[in-house]
Amino acid sequence: MTVVNGQVAVLTSSEAIELAAALGDEFAKGAAERDRNRALPFAEVDALAASGLLAITVPALYGGADMPYSTVAEVFRLISKGDPNIGQIPHSHFVFLNQLRLQGAPAQQARIFPEVLAGRKVANAQSERGTKHVREITTTLTPDGDGRWRLNGTKYYCTGALFADWIPVLAHLGLDGPLHVAWVPHDADGLEILDDWNAVGQRTTASGTVRLNHVAVTEDLITDFAAEFTVPTTYGAVGQLLHAAIDAGIARAALGEASAFVTTKSRPYPDAGVERAVEDPLVVHAFGEMELSVRSAEALLAEAGRVVDNANADLDDQSAAAATLAVAAARAATTQAALDVSSRLFEVAGTRSALATAALDRHWRNARTHTLHDPAAWKIQHLGRWAVDGSLPPRHGQL
Repeated sequence: MTVVNGQVAVLTSSEAIELAAALGDEFAKGAAERDRNRALPFAEVDALAASGLLAITVPALYGGADMPYSTVAEVFRLISKGDPNIGQIPHSHFVFLNQLRLQGAPAQQARIFPEVLAGRKVANAQSERGTKHVREITTTLTPDGDGRWRLNGTKYYCTGALFADWIPVLAHLGLDGPLHVAWVPHDADGLEILDDWNAVGQRTTASGTVRLNHVAVTEDLITDFAAEFTVPTTYGAVGQLLHAAIDAGIARAALGEASAFVTTKSRPYPDAGVERAVEDPLVVHAFGEMELSVRSAEALLAEAGRVVDNANADLDDQSAAAATLAVAAARAATTQAALDVSSRLFEVAGTRSALATAALDRHWRNARTHTLHDPAAWKIQHLGRWAVDGSLPPRHGQL
């Protein structure tokens, strides 16, 4: 699909899932080579945007599909099964479109949402280094006359910024004011995007540095962020749901490649007394355990998507907490499945699978890198607190 008359296709849920599966299969063909050479997927991200998949959450009021997050999560899983780098690149695109939906003024929404329908892409500039913790922010918006502000700071882990048309920047309004989001166009004066991402996995997400030097921002492109967490919300749950979908995609891809390798390239162990590696009962049992792990993670992901949708339809403290806890369970399960399967595949595939030419190590590297975003142990901690005494989870973007 392509952009027609300045607008991408408005998809149905079934069309979105079918298209995501097809694009995921296509992206998988070059995933190993892109990882090996750290070749950034500009053409693939453009194809993703042109397909209409990046516009599926645009509200119906602005002509969008207004798709439920259960569908969005499945789209992410299918794309990430093909290449989790491409799956992660639009993560902030959907998170900040959700932020715009929740906190943007009608005029702000009327400006940005039509651009997304025209194929424009959104990234992020949130995290910083050298602060006490991940939620401490030093970037500031300082007054520069009536309705004008200047933005200064340095951001890291800015996934997708090199591909984006808009870069929402998390900053304090004034030196000690509440957190807000400044929507900065990619070509703004004083904005510098560095291609300096150098990690063991997720190597082509372009999660590098963004520098902001006295960037001019007008008030009509600033949305409130702090207010997000003063009322019941699924903001954090949505972001974490999509992270879980990426890990579920990694787990399924790792299991699929392990199966293909054992079927076509592995030799049987002599003590098994079989002709083919896939007939070894120990290998079969290991695959059964991995399949169980992946299916369990996928089921928790699907359930979490449904609970998020239910909460959005009838939002209060209890429904928001239910969404957060369901997503926490999915996030913990997909983290474990992605790490376990991407490591254990070498056990069942044998020595040949460790050759660099097989490129099977990328699954573990991708899983290990992506699952570090938010500690799974804290997901389990909040689940435990709820199970013990019914404590509701806190409201923030990492849960």
